[in-house]
Amino acid sequence: MELHHLTLAEAAEKLAKKEVSSTDLTQATLQRIAELDPKLESYLTVTADLALEKAKEVDEKIAKGEKLKPLAGIPFSLKDIILTKGIRTTCASKILHNFIPPYSATSAQKLFDQDIVLTGKVNMDEFAMGSSTESSHFKKTKNPWDLSRTPGGSSGGSASSVSAGLCYATLGTDTGGSIRQPAALTGIVGLKPTYGRVSRFGVIAFASSLDQVGPMTKDVRDCAIVLNAIAGHDSRDSTSFKAEVPDYTQSLKKDCKGLKIGVAKEYFIEGTDPEVDVAVKKALETYKALGAEIREVSLPHTEYAVPTYYILAPAEASSNLARYDGVRYGHRSENPKDLYELYVKSRSEGFGPEVKRRIMLGTYVLSAGYYDAYYLKAQQVRTLIRRDFENAFKEVDLLVTPTSPFPAFKIGEKADDPIQMYLSDIFTINVNLAGLPGMSLPCGISRDGLPIGMQLIAGHFQEEKIFHAAYAYEQASEWHRKRPPL
Repeated sequence: MELHHLTLAEAAEKLAKKEVSSTDLTQATLQRIAELDPKLESYLTVTADLALEKAKEVDEKIAKGEKLKPLAGIPFSLKDIILTKGIRTTCASKILHNFIPPYSATSAQKLFDQDIVLTGKVNMDEFAMGSSTESSHFKKTKNPWDLSRTPGGSSGGSASSVSAGLCYATLGTDTGGSIRQPAALTGIVGLKPTYGRVSRFGVIAFASSLDQVGPMTKDVRDCAIVLNAIAGHDSRDSTSFKAEVPDYTQSLKKDCKGLKIGVAKEYFIEGTDPEVDVAVKKALETYKALGAEIREVSLPHTEYAVPTYYILAPAEASSNLARYDGVRYGHRSENPKDLYELYVKSRSEGFGPEVKRRIMLGTYVLSAGYYDAYYLKAQQVRTLIRRDFENAFKEVDLLVTPTSPFPAFKIGEKADDPIQMYLSDIFTINVNLAGLPGMSLPCGISRDGLPIGMQLIAGHFQEEKIFHAAYAYEQASEWHRKRPPL
């Protein structure tokens, strides 16, 4: 098997047995980036010299017989929203085109402490605002399964880089579906952990009560290994949860006896692509065969998710993005006549149309006279959505839903219709509003040869249940072995 087709776990095993070196893995990955990324455009910054230097360091540790950490010597990419000390971090925005962070995010540092090999920073929707990676200031990432289609967003560069074998794993961020939706559209596994499970320190903020960092990998085992590395309390993040982190690889079991799986009727709706509907229903049949009990449940406030999200997320974004003023760092407008003009011009030149749209939306809903009518009301609806899930989890262990209502769409297809673009996340947004963990994993291929993803949702800090059910399904199917026809 070619090196780029290996999973992270397989590559780590070969390293441990000295069948390959970290330098072999890194050179093969860098060569594949050089060959394919001009077409895919998933990387914004390639750190080839640093990667080879790190690989050599890991190989020296192996030669000395030192015990390796689980991720040592494995090539990773990172979404360009995660700060990396000394390595340009742009958030795919002109306003941060020249920003070199003075420190690394906790999630990145935890990976560096494991001796990963960083191959570079990958493209995304600007400030994570989008579902197609088309709002990036720098480039439009392509889907490796069909170069005329988007890889989803906002973690589109992350998804594309893993799916095409331009790294073994990556970290994305998920505010309303930005890990799970691109994972579904590119045929990989993506997990949004429970809010507070992984530190947000050093991750450029979009909507602070919704953002969460998570792994994007080729299969469920790899996902568990990466979550083991990045989960845990961080005193520098006030929303970080203080609790023991289990070893998620211990949850990987092959049967589902006694597992109660809920199917919410509100998630199987008109407008969903029929092929998606069929693929997820077939997956439910597989669960039945594995010994799970399938029950229908109701999440009655599901229809309010999109409007609630598009009040709360832009409100938080307008507040978080106020810091980009051309004074301290990032893009600064040339020759302004006064301070006011410096602010206005720097922000007008630095932010793209989608980010401006959300800043204006957010500023409006927070303004005097509208706060109670919009923002306060949305917070109340958010509570109702969370209660729906709490009630459902009294009856079932997990929920199964489609991840995206349709497979990957054409580049440009929804670019001029923000509402259609926003509806791409209709099945994922609720999970963020409720702060729950959710995973997307492959469950089919459409007639056009495009991946279809299924979403598993569990209660707060119940990632182990997700890993159990996801691994059991994966072992009973072949979808995770499919690779794009590059």
